[in-house]
Amino acid sequence: QVQLQESGPGLVKPSQTLSLTCTVSGGSITTNYYYWSWIRQPPGKGLEWMGAIAYSGSTYYSPSLKSRTSISRDTSKNQFTLQLSSVTPEDTAVYYCARGGPEVVAGSLDLDYWGQGTQVTVSS
Repeated sequence: QVQLQESGPGLVKPSQTLSLTCTVSGGSITTNYYYWSWIRQPPGKGLEWMGAIAYSGSTYYSPSLKSRTSISRDTSKNQFTLQLSSVTPEDTAVYYCARGGPEVVAGSLDLDYWGQGTQVTVSS
């Protein structure tokens, strides 16, 4: 079974860059078809898709976050990484990594495998 695990600092200072890593087991991030996404959920709010990196290495971003977001990968470690720059307290959320098909780029949140999520707080 595919498993995903988020890791990274739980506390980030305003104006700094948030960096999280998703480690994937049970499947390769280079396998044809799949897209590997980052999704977040601020307290009391719904899920927000942030972006994804496809099996090919192509990246896709939410228009509202594109200017601050970068997703990359290390295929030798079967990991992909989120970087969110210039963070503010509004970026405080539980951050998830998840697997889905190409429909995630068009707005679908029907991803089949999810990490457990990791809390990130932006505070000085």
